[in-house]
Amino acid sequence: MEKEVQTFYGNKIRVRVCGLCEVDNKILLVNHIGITKADFWAPPGGGLNFGETTQECLSRELLEETGLQIEVEGFLFACELIRPPLHAVELFFKVKSTTFQLKTGTDLEAGSPSIIKETRFMDWNEIQSISLDQLHGIFRYVSHPSKVAELRGYFKL
Repeated sequence: MEKEVQTFYGNKIRVRVCGLCEVDNKILLVNHIGITKADFWAPPGGGLNFGETTQECLSRELLEETGLQIEVEGFLFACELIRPPLHAVELFFKVKSTTFQLKTGTDLEAGSPSIIKETRFMDWNEIQSISLDQLHGIFRYVSHPSKVAELRGYFKL
């Protein structure tokens, strides 16, 4: 993990909301740099601000990171990562894109330069070809990437 990422996100509990957006059997993923030694692919999302609802946060984060406007369809599951210096509680929601002008945005929380390298819809074969250490830990809980939106409950990463 790069020192800048560790400094910004480390040594505090972070509540993160994430959106699972599927279109034509492809799921929206964001490639982050600096979180692991290699690329790190995860559903888009980000930190919940004080006084902000989870739906407001999801809308803001997806617009910032992907350029998409979304509707929140419902809560799916929660997961928790405790790997010092990181501690994150993540709330996953199913979202639907209401616009289709995907772009690679920025992570405004982390400042400049952005830790987002690429944003795209990936099919299941592409996701399965990614090494598990370069993929969000929630994918370890499914037999096939297409099953991730079927998860319910609480998961430890």
